[in-house]
Amino acid sequence: MSNTIEKIKCLIIGSGPAGYTAAIYAARANMNPVLYQGMQPGGQLTTTNEVENFPGYVDGVTGPEMMIQLQEQAKRFGADIRDGWATKVDFSGDIHKVWINDTIELHCETVIISTGASAKYLGLPSEQHYLNMGGGVSACAVCDGFFYRNQDVVIVGAGDSACEEAHYLSKLCKKVTMLVRSDKFRASKIMEERVRKTENIEILMNHDTVEVLGDSNVVHAIKALNKTTGETIEIPATGFFVAIGHKPNTDIFKDYITLDETGYIVNTPGTSKTNVEGVFVAGDAADHVYRQAITAAGTGCMAALDAERYLASKE
Repeated sequence: MSNTIEKIKCLIIGSGPAGYTAAIYAARANMNPVLYQGMQPGGQLTTTNEVENFPGYVDGVTGPEMMIQLQEQAKRFGADIRDGWATKVDFSGDIHKVWINDTIELHCETVIISTGASAKYLGLPSEQHYLNMGGGVSACAVCDGFFYRNQDVVIVGAGDSACEEAHYLSKLCKKVTMLVRSDKFRASKIMEERVRKTENIEILMNHDTVEVLGDSNVVHAIKALNKTTGETIEIPATGFFVAIGHKPNTDIFKDYITLDETGYIVNTPGTSKTNVEGVFVAGDAADHVYRQAITAAGTGCMAALDAERYLASKE
């Protein structure tokens, strides 16, 4: 542990649209924000090849390019952007203590948590290959479904989110094949009925994904195993969507911040406030519904404004 303690007016933990937007607003409000980028600088968007649904980018933009621009905009207003990630916190007192990389101790007047959530994947080597290539594998139908218009796609999952994303894809794609790993859905009955009644959704129960097939760049089929018969089939598809859930990156806060049963931070409705005074949340760490760059940016703005008002109330 370092013997040096740094005092910070506004600490932002995590980057991405939420963190960088909070930094822009906090810097413009003379809050001297310090932002630690976390283990994945730029957040989930750095794994997204094309972003076409963020207002202002007429011709679209790559995820990494967009995050660089947001970072530079925050820096232009004086935000202090640093490498490193929070490894421990202590929110038990009036001063919010945060440790970076287990060595740097920060004492903060306000903290904005924008650590996001990580999509769960199956872990198949072929899945990860096409995910890293930036095309063919996605964990967000709303983000990427547009690129598969009038094509055949496969989606794996059995919960409400999987059903919702399959139904969304059915409006864009020629055919959607839904792979459910067990003999029943985990989704609510109304969501299950919705996908079952959709003509261009084919549901294959008791099927495991074995491999994502294609050439070095383009997906052309999904190999699946029928667990009942033992038969392996190949399903023609240009896109593979994984909808088996997200894990919020909130473990280090659980002793102080109220989380829901999945680990998402519970905020006061209509605000970014958590149960700890002076600690705020932005982005996917609290959002299990929308999970979009534009909504994350909006909550980043809210968190900075809430933090500014909190500081003003203490003067």
